[in-house]
Amino acid sequence: MEARINELEVKLSFAEDLLEELNRTVYRQQQQIDQLQLAVRDLREQLAAAAPSEGRNLRDEIPPHY
Repeated sequence: MEARINELEVKLSFAEDLLEELNRTVYRQQQQIDQLQLAVRDLREQLAAAAPSEGRNLRDEIPPHY
């Protein structure tokens, strides 16, 4: 019986270690997701600032070779 309890304690210890590692991984991934969301937002803002006005259509423009 004592050997079985020891085996369960060892398994529990490994499970706790694995859970802690998974928590650290999820935390790091969430930080990366947050950084990527900020970068995408910044890029969208830059694109909106650089985009031509809405009334302008590329089909109305004369190609550069004319």
